[in-house]
Amino acid sequence: MQAFFKYAEHVAPGYAGRVANDLWFTAPPRMGDLPVPAGGRSFSVLSQGATVVGQVWGEGFRQAQPAQAAQPTTARAPKTVYLMHGWGGRGAQFGALVEPLVEAGYQVVMFDAPSHGDSGIVERTGERRTHGIEFARALDAVFDEFGPAEAVIAHSLGTISTYLDLRFGWLGTNRLVFIAPMTDAMSLFDGFQAALGFGPRTRAAMEAATRDFTGLPVTEFDATLQSRYLDEPLPTFVVHDRDDRQTPYADAKAFASAVGAEFMGTEGLGHRKVLRDPEVIKRVVEFVSTSSTTDGGDGDKTSGQDDDWMEVAG
Repeated sequence: MQAFFKYAEHVAPGYAGRVANDLWFTAPPRMGDLPVPAGGRSFSVLSQGATVVGQVWGEGFRQAQPAQAAQPTTARAPKTVYLMHGWGGRGAQFGALVEPLVEAGYQVVMFDAPSHGDSGIVERTGERRTHGIEFARALDAVFDEFGPAEAVIAHSLGTISTYLDLRFGWLGTNRLVFIAPMTDAMSLFDGFQAALGFGPRTRAAMEAATRDFTGLPVTEFDATLQSRYLDEPLPTFVVHDRDDRQTPYADAKAFASAVGAEFMGTEGLGHRKVLRDPEVIKRVVEFVSTSSTTDGGDGDKTSGQDDDWMEVAG
């Protein structure tokens, strides 16, 4: 592969850039089933033509059944926590968080993004090809089904996708929790370029292809940048492991400092085990629960919806 990119850099950088873009946005094989607590109710919503599936736990389950849809309700909307997985993952990775959050009084909603887990594909994107904006739109569709968020807990790429939904979609929340966050695509692009061995002409062509494919330049896939589109800062908790080989620890710590987030560092857990660590779970639930007594918010929209949402990614 390196030989191809070395040659194409000189004779066909545009073509090489498109090949690199296709490789970058090809999702890994779908993660297999993972155990989740009993008692969850299955649901599905449509996002960009794809069927997005998930489960919801906790008091206040209110997805309308056909016979009940026309009946008015006076029940108070439940306090809802959304779980947004990352690249190559699935909602069930958050399984260890479900019961502690339910016991703390929250409705918990997890789902699989397009081309991940048990969800369908976005036809115009194709099988095993997706990107962070499609993740964001899936989150937006699920939010539209279940309503205001007390918190969004996101892993890896889910961090940037959450911010993109806050900026372009209808998502509103009181608090944010980011675990092993992907904070800056540019640094990952740099590593990808080094691994494949292509030069600046192919890199420029790849970035152009990325913009065409997603509707945004790669520089926009930056969590710190996206956080600045909020009307006001949101209380944020960042967790990252020093042994994470997929998203740099230093990047996460710098991001946490930039957004004024509480930061928790761990060791020996890597990129995925951190989602199941008892101490991490305890701290996350404590942080989310604090919002019930200090924020006084209702999870309404925190930033104005951007008129360009429908133009992003087609």
